[in-house]
Amino acid sequence: MSEESGFDGLRVAIFESRMAGTLASLVEKHGGIAIPAPSMREIPIEDNDEAVAFLDNLLAGRFDVVIFETGVGVRMLVQALESRLPASGWGEALTGSKVVARGPKPVAVLRELGVRIDLKVPEPNTWRETLAALDSELPVNGLQVAVQEYGKPVPELIEGLQTRGATVTRVPVYRWALPEDTGPLAEALTQIAEGRIDAALFTSAQQVEHVLQVAASSGIEDRLREAMAAHVVVGSVGPTTSAALRTHGLPVDIEPEHPKSGHLVAAVAGEWRQIGKVQR
Repeated sequence: MSEESGFDGLRVAIFESRMAGTLASLVEKHGGIAIPAPSMREIPIEDNDEAVAFLDNLLAGRFDVVIFETGVGVRMLVQALESRLPASGWGEALTGSKVVARGPKPVAVLRELGVRIDLKVPEPNTWRETLAALDSELPVNGLQVAVQEYGKPVPELIEGLQTRGATVTRVPVYRWALPEDTGPLAEALTQIAEGRIDAALFTSAQQVEHVLQVAASSGIEDRLREAMAAHVVVGSVGPTTSAALRTHGLPVDIEPEHPKSGHLVAAVAGEWRQIGKVQR
């Protein structure tokens, strides 16, 4: 790799948690120095009565459509209900419903489970594409629709379904929280504020919330904002994350054409010079 096509030794903060190692390896492959700063953890909802009720209604044939939002959510749902339905039973349990997968991650897990997938939401896999795909391929007027949620509800999706005449059942599976050890995140944010990190990669909207929360508790939020505006190349994985950054007054310098982590790393590695923030 030539220096003109990679990070050329830039220090790159990574706020991803579950896939932090993979992103760090990609950054290093592109010639950067990865600074892992995990910002989230996924906590399964204990004694999840809503998940149990969802399964009972699913087995009774009461759902016309089931929308799966995330791969990790599918896995947690299956695990939470395994005493009632083994993993091998999900394919049959969902035969009476139309199955919608929001992106490649739930698609992969559902295929592992032997589940037929009727509709795949196209990139960039936001609630907008979900509603548009349903409008085009599977109108929901008068239907019973279950939505496997991720760390927090997406009111735009729920309201959009209801506006279209669907009766919606929310199925929360997990919630987001800060890491048990926020030390690496706080240290990385301090380095950003002090001008010792050149780029920052955001791969979810919730990371933005947690970064600002920890920065505020550390008393460096203003300095962090100034650094990101002036000196740090900010990469966002896709439209939802970009919207969160802009809503909080943070810049979006680079967003890849495809909302995937590998594309994000490659885009930032290839385009950071054009942004003009980092002086080498």
